[in-house]
Amino acid sequence: MNDAWIAAIIFLFTYAIIVSERVPRTTAALAGGLLMILMGILPQEEAFHAVDLNVLFLLTGMMVIAHLMSETGLFQWLAVQTVRLSKGQPVQVMVLIALITAIASAFLDNVTVVVLIAPVTLYVASTLGVSPIPFLITEVMASNIGGATTLIGDPPNILIASRANIDFLQFLLNMAPPALLSLLAYMGIMVIQFRHALTVPPERQHMLMRLKTEGLITNPTLLGQTLAVLALVIVGFLLHSVIHLEPATIALSGATLLLLWTKRDPHAIFQHVEWATLMFFVGLFMAVEGLVVTGVIEHVAHVLVRLTAGNVRITTLFILWFSALASGIVDNIPYTATMLPIVETLGNVMPTRPLWWALALGADLGGNLTLVGASANVVVASIAERSGHKLTFGEFLRYGLATVTVSLLISSVWLWFMYLS
Repeated sequence: MNDAWIAAIIFLFTYAIIVSERVPRTTAALAGGLLMILMGILPQEEAFHAVDLNVLFLLTGMMVIAHLMSETGLFQWLAVQTVRLSKGQPVQVMVLIALITAIASAFLDNVTVVVLIAPVTLYVASTLGVSPIPFLITEVMASNIGGATTLIGDPPNILIASRANIDFLQFLLNMAPPALLSLLAYMGIMVIQFRHALTVPPERQHMLMRLKTEGLITNPTLLGQTLAVLALVIVGFLLHSVIHLEPATIALSGATLLLLWTKRDPHAIFQHVEWATLMFFVGLFMAVEGLVVTGVIEHVAHVLVRLTAGNVRITTLFILWFSALASGIVDNIPYTATMLPIVETLGNVMPTRPLWWALALGADLGGNLTLVGASANVVVASIAERSGHKLTFGEFLRYGLATVTVSLLISSVWLWFMYLS
């Protein structure tokens, strides 16, 4: 058996374990990556060189900033303020919470955002006397759509931008329009889907109007510090090509500045960094590199070229729709990591820029298809279950299918007229 077959078997076995969730996905990814070394597929130095530090350090920096912001009470304040602005009207509450979630998810980890907003949503739904499920589903779908708009909004974006050398502003200009159109379309879908679940008596609405925002901001000083640093980081991302600094350097600089400014103990803060997620990426990078060096990725790319007859239009749309379907079945992070070298290899026979945007849109928006399509989905389902409201796979799929289909149609039109016509 040659190295290509061994690498393919190791990778498929690793992927199957990740999908089955019988073993923690970080453990599975590390085992797959290390097996590539132990079986002689990759030299250790080459395997470690395949780990993209730009991705890891960018995530680390943003995790530190997001955690410190979570200590301020900002998201709880925003949720209650939204309820008051909507005058307790359920549809308006849902729309405004979705907008806040989408905007926040563009600049912070969307799992952090939904974890902070979901408890307040549960309280709002309880006060209205309605099921929280429509609100929670709306939040998670808005979070996944909002995360598609920026380079730091969703982990697949970070992977793609790093591999394709796309800066923050480029990513924003190319991804924000289809994502925003998808968000607006989802608002209409949301109102139609949940119209029967959003009828409440007037007295319930008046109860919501009595919610107080006082005391929700628990640390105004820290809030000012985190907002100032986040603003500097975003400006740094936008000026990336001018100041010649990689996003990872900018994010780590922001996190370090915040630690210095707030005089926080780094031991305490770094306990909240999701090390399991970072090590998951380490294992995944090594496992995928095993496929690259043995020629498996190149073979897959050639098969794709034959299937699409080398037509960039067909290939782009195929990647968009297939990525959405695949990301709905498995987590969009390992899928994206696998596709990166395939798209890169396709660049030998066709322009890759529309392919990168198709991959990003498909992977991000496809996360709304099923309950396991994105990490935020699983987290929200867990929060709902702990509160006594079970969100089933079938129920999520029923709502997600319409959302993803409309989002992909919008993205197809966008890709066609911007890059393929």
